[in-house]
Amino acid sequence: MKGLLTVLLLLSGLQSADLKKESAFKEGEWFKFEMSYSGFLKAGEGTLTLKDTILNGKPVHHVIGKGWTTGAISWFFKVEDRYESYFDKDTNVPYKFIRKVDEGGHTKDIEIDFKQEEQTAIVNNKKYNKVTTVSTEQDVQDMVSAFYYLRNNYDTNKIRRGDIVSLNMFFDEENYGFRLKYLGRQTIKTQFGRVKTLKFRPYVLAGRVFKEEESLTLWVSADENKIPLKIKADLAVGSLRADLVAFKGLKHSFQVEFDN
Repeated sequence: MKGLLTVLLLLSGLQSADLKKESAFKEGEWFKFEMSYSGFLKAGEGTLTLKDTILNGKPVHHVIGKGWTTGAISWFFKVEDRYESYFDKDTNVPYKFIRKVDEGGHTKDIEIDFKQEEQTAIVNNKKYNKVTTVSTEQDVQDMVSAFYYLRNNYDTNKIRRGDIVSLNMFFDEENYGFRLKYLGRQTIKTQFGRVKTLKFRPYVLAGRVFKEEESLTLWVSADENKIPLKIKADLAVGSLRADLVAFKGLKHSFQVEFDN
């Protein structure tokens, strides 16, 4: 159950070298997700809210992601996660990232300032009152900005079954490469109707949290919005599922098919 919002965001990235001319999102976009454990037990909820603001004199997008446990699970394992990212409205590269979480008593309070031109990240670990500077990859993304950056930066008409897509990311104080395999197109049932999707299998670190390297499956809408609709994860103990249950403020039309 640890890191529900972390799982949700990390799995939402796709990359290609071709830039889209029009953004996939706009200010006011909002998503709500519901998580369930082992297929039947309600586990938690999460939201993503996109706003526009000014940071150090630059117009930026500001995204706030929240995740929390609900129901019986919160009685013995309470999660309250908050993630924020400030990223450039044109290039989508991040300037600031905030992670403040409490997951069953395990807490983190980290603020990162990205110096993209210098390829460094200044990490302020507020919990331990420690500031460090870490070298980063060019145009590195944080786990929140990556979701929005990649929605604008891949061409689903060119992607082929079996392709591996990747992205350089920075999390806490580390650089790492995020990879996932494209499995093809699939029409799935959602509470909104039947939706055409792109199906992916992300690569994760097997061990304490995930059962094996290919324990995750992600379905993303195959339209101009490129939004995550469903995630399934086989955990070391049990399984986790996240479903999109509500949204508003999409920039493009959301295509659904209704059963006759």
